[in-house]
Amino acid sequence: MIYTLTLNPALDYVVELADFQTGTINRSKKEWKYPGGKGINVSRVLKNLGTASTALGFTGGFTGEHIEKVLQHEHIETDFVKVNGDTRINVKVKAQEETEINGMSPEITEEHLDALKEKLTHLSVNDQLVIAGSLPKGLPVDTYKQFIASLKEKGVKTYVDTSGKALKKAMEAGPYFVKPNHLELAELYEVSITTVEDAACYGKKLLHDYDITHAVISMAGEGAVYLQENQAILAKPPHRPAVNSVGAGDSLVAGFLHSHLKGESPEETLTYAVSAGSATAFSESFGTEEDVKKMYQDVQITVLEPSEKR
Repeated sequence: MIYTLTLNPALDYVVELADFQTGTINRSKKEWKYPGGKGINVSRVLKNLGTASTALGFTGGFTGEHIEKVLQHEHIETDFVKVNGDTRINVKVKAQEETEINGMSPEITEEHLDALKEKLTHLSVNDQLVIAGSLPKGLPVDTYKQFIASLKEKGVKTYVDTSGKALKKAMEAGPYFVKPNHLELAELYEVSITTVEDAACYGKKLLHDYDITHAVISMAGEGAVYLQENQAILAKPPHRPAVNSVGAGDSLVAGFLHSHLKGESPEETLTYAVSAGSATAFSESFGTEEDVKKMYQDVQITVLEPSEKR
């Protein structure tokens, strides 16, 4: 079974305006409300691809209830820990430019964290857990590391997509899969990564240094580099104007899981993952299975030979 973990979810409220002016009343011409958070996004894309998952994490208040209702309406299983206070609201204003206002997370107590840990004890070998997104304020920076270490002992494979100190700590536990972008990878090694070859080189080093089995390094318009064992593969997406800035990376993770768990080859898995990410980036919402199939034929695959860095 696939589980996704979102410790810092949000109700995303997107407002589109003809023109945004400060200090006065602005009236929206379009607006959307939907569950937000990287793990939740992975669950929603997996559902579009025909793969079931269960969404875990923390929710609270009327916003948390709305998130659960939407997911259940989409036939996505949920098993959230209820917390005091409301799940945050993130506001995105689309006008001449995009402006975001991210709300504050509710307090996560030790009791809430213990309740989540208890749920994770029920995962077993053959289960997969996607750990995605930021940590709520107040949780220890090694929270993900603790989860990964305990689950690894039970044979649960963990897929990590976070950033900053939480990412660095998480990797110390040796997750099965990580998906940093090239800037996060560069920050980790305190270097500059500007080429695909650099990303492949330091991605290979990442696997060795942290006992990670699979890594995908996203390179924005340059595509993504996939590393496992002695393989390094580049996938370039089709060149089209991006429509949607939300969830492309989460869609890539979902596409990777969907293909990888079917036992497809590394080339097929990366192609499918990048197709899923592109399908979302080129759509107004998350890409569908049909969208991914249309992208698949236009993704270009190149086998790389990463050089060693001293």
